[in-house]
Amino acid sequence: MFVFFAFIIWFWILITVFADIFRRKDASGVTKTLWIIFVIVAPFLGVFIYLIVNNDGMTQRNVEKAQAQQEQMDAYVKSVAGGSGGAAAEIEKAKGLLDSGAISQAEYDAIKAKALAGS
Repeated sequence: MFVFFAFIIWFWILITVFADIFRRKDASGVTKTLWIIFVIVAPFLGVFIYLIVNNDGMTQRNVEKAQAQQEQMDAYVKSVAGGSGGAAAEIEKAKGLLDSGAISQAEYDAIKAKALAGS
């Protein structure tokens, strides 16, 4: 069972290293090719040296990727949820204007109907 677990972990690390090599924007094609050859020719040594040498870069790239995904998710949620808070927020704002006397009851009713029709 331990050997099977170690085998799975080894492939996970190998795939992670290859993904990071291809994801790098700061390395040239020649550098990437040399890393790939090194990892293929001397797998254990190549992977461990890559992890030691590029640890900070891997961490930074993973953080940047996670932040980009979070920003995309936030933008999507905002676009789906609506920017102003929806019909309830519009009605509440109109009610505040009605209570302060800035708009009449007819204008309030029109804003309310428009907000409810849009939701």
